[in-house]
Amino acid sequence: MSKQMSHLDNIPSTPGKFKMDKSPYIHNWLRWHSSLAKLTFWSFMFLGLILIFFFRSPSSNPLPQDPSRRSLRTYNWGGPAWEKRVRSSARIRSRNGISVLVTGAAGFVGTHVSATLKRRGDGVLGLDNFNDYYDPSLKRARQALLERSGVFIVEGDINDSALLRKLFEVVAFTHVMHLAAQAGVRYAMENPGSYVHSNIAGFVNLLEVCKSANPQPAIVWASSSSVYGLNTKVPFSERDRTDQPASLYAATKKAGEEIAHTYNHIYGLSLTGLRFFTVYGPWGRPDMAYFFFTRDILKGKSISIFEAANQGTVARDFTYIDDIVKGCLAALDTAEKSTGSGGKKKGPAQLRVFNLGSTSPVPVSDLVSILERLLKVNAKRNIMKLPRNGDVRFTHANISLAQRELGYKPSTDLQTGLKKFVRWYLSYYSGGKKAAG
Repeated sequence: MSKQMSHLDNIPSTPGKFKMDKSPYIHNWLRWHSSLAKLTFWSFMFLGLILIFFFRSPSSNPLPQDPSRRSLRTYNWGGPAWEKRVRSSARIRSRNGISVLVTGAAGFVGTHVSATLKRRGDGVLGLDNFNDYYDPSLKRARQALLERSGVFIVEGDINDSALLRKLFEVVAFTHVMHLAAQAGVRYAMENPGSYVHSNIAGFVNLLEVCKSANPQPAIVWASSSSVYGLNTKVPFSERDRTDQPASLYAATKKAGEEIAHTYNHIYGLSLTGLRFFTVYGPWGRPDMAYFFFTRDILKGKSISIFEAANQGTVARDFTYIDDIVKGCLAALDTAEKSTGSGGKKKGPAQLRVFNLGSTSPVPVSDLVSILERLLKVNAKRNIMKLPRNGDVRFTHANISLAQRELGYKPSTDLQTGLKKFVRWYLSYYSGGKKAAG
C-alpha cells in the first residue's frame, strides 16, 4: 500500500497549507471528483470480487481433458506394504550408489533414466501421475518394463505435498531427478493452465519439500532448449539470452530456471538444469513429429512438413535418448551436495545449467526421407507454412560446457537412432511383422 501511495508523499499534510477557491465551479468540480472516486473505488471492489470468485470457483471450461484438474484426483498411497515397496525400490545396491527419486518416471526420458540407474545399482523410486496427455497405455507399458527391473513407480502428483513429504520420510534420497512436466509446445495454446500447474506450481512444491528435507537432496531437472525462443545466434549457448520465449511452454521452463536460482540462493539447494534438444528414440512420445510421422506414413495418411518464410528450412537438433540419459547420469554424478539444513542455507550451493543436444541440426524433410527408407513406404508430403503457434524455425546446441563439465559426448546419429526407433515401433505396435532396413 505504501508504494501505491508514494505519489502523495510530496503533498503537505499540514491543515490550511493550501487556500482553496470556494467558487461554485470548484464546488461542482469537487462533488463530481468525489463521485468519480467513489465510483472508481466500488468498481475496483467489484472487479476484485469477480477475480476472487473466478480463481476460487471450479473451472467452467467445458474441455473434459484438463490435466490441471485431472491431477487433483485422489491417489491411494501409504501403509506398511506400500512403504516396504518404496524402501525396496530405493535401496542402494552398489558400493558407491545413490538413491534417486525420479519424477515423471513413466515418461519417455524418465523410463530410460530410471532403468539405467537401476542397472548400475542405484536406488530408484519413481513418481508419476499417469495423466492422459497422450495414450496412458504406453505409460503403463513403460511402468511394467520398469517393475520387471525392480523399479516401483508411486502413482501420485508432484503437487501433492503430503505425498512428497511422506516419500522423504520413508527414504533419505540423496538425489532427485525431476522430469515430471506438462510437455508440448502447441498444446499450451489449448490448455495453458496445465502448464502453470505442472511446470511452475509443481516444481515449486517439489522444491519446498526438498528444502525442508534432512538431508537436502541434490536436484537435477529438465529444462528445455525451448528457452532460447526467438534467439537467432547459433549454435545456442548457455550464455545466450533466454528472455524471448516463443511459447507458453518455453516461458514456464524459463520460469523454472529463475525459480531454481531463487531456491539455490535462499535455501542452499544444489540445482542442475538440463536443456534437452528434441529427444527421440524407442518408447518415445506419440506427440513428437518423428513418432506420428511414422504412424501416419504406415497408415498412408499425408504428413504436414513445415517450412519457414521464403521457403526457409525448418531444422531440429535431434538427440537420441541414450545420449540424453548419459548426460542426465553425468549431471547426477557430478552434482554437489546441497548446503542447507532444516530449510536454512549453511553456505553457497552449486547451480548449473547445461545444453544436451547432438550439435547436428537436421531439416525435418530429411528426417522424413530417412523414415521413408526405413519403413520402405513413400510419404504423402503436405508442405505448409510454419504457423505462429510456438514452433521455432531451428534449434542447434552448443555443448562445449557439457563436454567440459560432464564429459558429455553424443554418439548416435539420426540415421542410426531412427533405425532403432522404427524397429521398436514396429515391434510394439505391429508385433515385429516388419523390420527396419
